Amino acid sequence: MRVHHLNCISSCPLGGKLFDARTPSLLRRGELTCHCLLIETDDGLVLVDTGFGLRDVANPQSRLSTFFLFMLKPDFREEMTAVRQIERLGFKASDVRHILMSHLDFDHAGGLDDFPQATVHMLQVERDYALAQKTWLDRQRFRPQQWSTRGNWKVHRADGEKWRGFDSVRPLPGFRDDIALVPLPGHTFGHAGIAVRKDDRWLLLAADAYFFHTEMDWDRPRCTPGLAFYQWMMEKDRAARLRNQARLRELCRTAGSELTVFCSHDPFQFERLAGRSPGIPAEHLVMA
Repeated sequence: MRVHHLNCISSCPLGGKLFDARTPSLLRRGELTCHCLLIETDDGLVLVDTGFGLRDVANPQSRLSTFFLFMLKPDFREEMTAVRQIERLGFKASDVRHILMSHLDFDHAGGLDDFPQATVHMLQVERDYALAQKTWLDRQRFRPQQWSTRGNWKVHRADGEKWRGFDSVRPLPGFRDDIALVPLPGHTFGHAGIAVRKDDRWLLLAADAYFFHTEMDWDRPRCTPGLAFYQWMMEKDRAARLRNQARLRELCRTAGSELTVFCSHDPFQFERLAGRSPGIPAEHLVMA
């Protein structure tokens, strides 16, 4: 399988350096990626998360909450949507047969509309809580305006299989040994990472289980103040979130070179894996 790293529209939060640790000024907005994966298989394409989509770019006020539009100010560029990057790589939207969702937050699910023929996989608890729209914050983060393909959703429960000691779901029967949904609740109740085997090693997109690369440091885990606050604000289960971060740190410590763990919003990790700046879309010959 070939795996492409896509940044499907950066968010630019107020506070700059307090979030990304590299914007020169606190008065400038920062840059956080929306790291998605495109997997080429012999049976079509598999997309892991979608980032923001074409309809978000065209009319964000009708799709996204005023609160998050102000706070994060996404860099809405059509060429950075998943569907446009997939086209740049020489494929069509209809080539995407499956989408694996880490969770249904607005910045991960906005591109679902752009792939109306794809089957969308997620944990059942994620769907149920997103649909319930229980709290004000739920209604800001889970946006039904982005769910026109809800008829294509297929939900899963953790079925007792293990991946590196974690519960897992193997949602695609043809790829049972190569792709797994790994429940990592905390950020949302149904939040999951996605593990992908590439050659003789694994990639684990831990999504929003953590937000900054130094959170995975074994001896002194730390996070930028802005992202620490954002994680606190968005968490559904603090104890579960911190417990899963500790488990991921242990996994990083013991797995060695056969496993790469990365999150969705860290520009440092995106640049290391993609080999390009977050603001540059994928090109036909660029593969990781």
